Amino acid sequence: MPTVIDSHDERARARVLTTRSVPPRESLDYWHDAVLDTLVGMDIATEGRTYDATLRTDRLGDLQITTVEADPGTVHRAPRFIARGDGRQVFVAVQSTGRARVEQDGRRTELRTGDIGLFETVRPYRTAFPDRFRMKIFAVPRRLLDLPETDLGRLTGRAIRPTGGVPALLAPFLERLADTSESYAAPTAERLAAHVVDLVAATAAEQLARDPAELPGADGVLLLRVKTYIRWQLSDPGLTPAVIARVHGISVRYLHRLFQDEKTTVCRWIRELRLRECRRELAAQPPGSVSLGPVARRWGFSGPAGLGKAFRTVYGLSPTDWLDRVRAGEAPC
Repeated sequence: MPTVIDSHDERARARVLTTRSVPPRESLDYWHDAVLDTLVGMDIATEGRTYDATLRTDRLGDLQITTVEADPGTVHRAPRFIARGDGRQVFVAVQSTGRARVEQDGRRTELRTGDIGLFETVRPYRTAFPDRFRMKIFAVPRRLLDLPETDLGRLTGRAIRPTGGVPALLAPFLERLADTSESYAAPTAERLAAHVVDLVAATAAEQLARDPAELPGADGVLLLRVKTYIRWQLSDPGLTPAVIARVHGISVRYLHRLFQDEKTTVCRWIRELRLRECRRELAAQPPGSVSLGPVARRWGFSGPAGLGKAFRTVYGLSPTDWLDRVRAGEAPC
């Protein structure tokens, strides 16, 4: 049997719970308690008497992120659990592997790999997992979504396919955040959590056949999409305003206006992001082993000369001079 995991590393935010930490005959009872403690109360039914399941939970700003990997089974959020008052969040879930057959609010659907589903925790729902599965669940406080109860009721029991529009951005964004949540410092985590809420709200508007442009902050949602795309393409030296505008179906002029509201330009924002990543890598290298070329090219610069020019423009120093000052404690990382 694999190594037992049942830990909460005090140096990290994430907590991992697994049925492998208890004798097999106690696994299902343990899992009931783990789900109640981490998510909400549910009945959990399986075909066998033992159960192999693991969850990892972390926080990102106001959001709780839980990754569940488990054997086939059925979960039922029954009225008796709701009466306890532990459901104050909306679950936004990405089906990473396997399938989920969902029933809520009189609708039935099947989530396949990559699909997004919304679960309303103040109303009953049932989900059957016919295969071993992995699901990543973002617990979003209801107040942050600011959606009327009738709208939430129209979004449950539906599979949101990431084949286009905002869901095509939201699904991989959630997948990546769930896997990397521990790597973000508090200020960044809070900003990312706000981006998640914005994207979920935009997805809801799209699913409800509304025009996201009619929502307050539509430019903010578009800017988020642009910034997310830039982060994913940061290593591409051909990342230009014209390319970014074309991908998002907007004019270069409109793209520049979005960043003007941020008191910067798109090119300056890309350069600062690249320099931040280069600084992080350079500061982590042992003395005497600094290699500027690979770092520069990994983050979209043409080579050491391009990185050096950007460093001198922004910091007034060459990369090596900057690094010497960091190691001497004379400059921030």
